[in-house]
Amino acid sequence: MVLSERLISSANKATGMRSTVKNKNETYRKILEKKADEVQRSMSAQKAAQVLAREEHPHDEGDLSQQSHEEWIFLNRNTLDITLLRQVQDALRRLDQGTYGVCYECEEAISPKRLDAVPWAKFCVTCQERIASGAIVENEENLQEAER
Repeated sequence: MVLSERLISSANKATGMRSTVKNKNETYRKILEKKADEVQRSMSAQKAAQVLAREEHPHDEGDLSQQSHEEWIFLNRNTLDITLLRQVQDALRRLDQGTYGVCYECEEAISPKRLDAVPWAKFCVTCQERIASGAIVENEENLQEAER
């Protein structure tokens, strides 16, 4: 094979790889957008109204206890949903910036297997395990700076 044929072959392979990455990123984008919609629906104002519109004056301590418990569950679930929604939106922003799939800590590629399981992952498995064990402290300030 002459040099020009090798160069053309290499260029075609590189173009094919970019196309594959672009297609995979579009797949992740669709998954993330669907997840964001799903989380937003679960946080709907209608659900909040249902919980908060319970009896204004509970009849007894049991009613008050039940109402307080339902409000507590709603607020905790909403907090978890907000956290997840932020993570999903951050992942969409990383897709736009071209940094999606790169670990915030070690700056290595996050494995496709991990991204398939958790498309909003900011860390590779190794770094996530180190964060979970306390070996690395996740610094929100640094993460926010990295996103800008």
